[in-house]
Amino acid sequence: MFSKACEYGIRSVLFIAEQSQLDKRPNIVEIAKAVDSPEPFTAKICQQLARAGIILSKKGPNGGFYLEKKSKLTLAEIVTCIDGGSIFNGCSLGLPQCSAAHPCPVHDQFNEVREGLKKMCENTTVIQLSEKLRNGETFLKL
Repeated sequence: MFSKACEYGIRSVLFIAEQSQLDKRPNIVEIAKAVDSPEPFTAKICQQLARAGIILSKKGPNGGFYLEKKSKLTLAEIVTCIDGGSIFNGCSLGLPQCSAAHPCPVHDQFNEVREGLKKMCENTTVIQLSEKLRNGETFLKL
């Protein structure tokens, strides 16, 4: 459902959040390795997220990317930053005129999926997910 950039972005932010809880600021090389993403692509995504204020960055010898420990950042904010809001609002087939009055063939079925995805992303914080990573309940790569 998400673009490849969004998938890498979410994974990167989750790793950054996990590391931030340990008072660490990972750099691009560390992030790319941890989430199994190409370094140049990871750098581009992290720069986009930093410019939008989704993640924070610090330059210098102790620099890297981080989140505030008490961040309220949700998955929806990451998705919207990278993919825009169309995943939560647009037509699943990409039609410009899709609506309840003029539905595409999968409009009604996808509407339920889209609403569920939107609710999950809006109600799930990055910190909640990073705690599961830190506790070994979930993983970012095999």
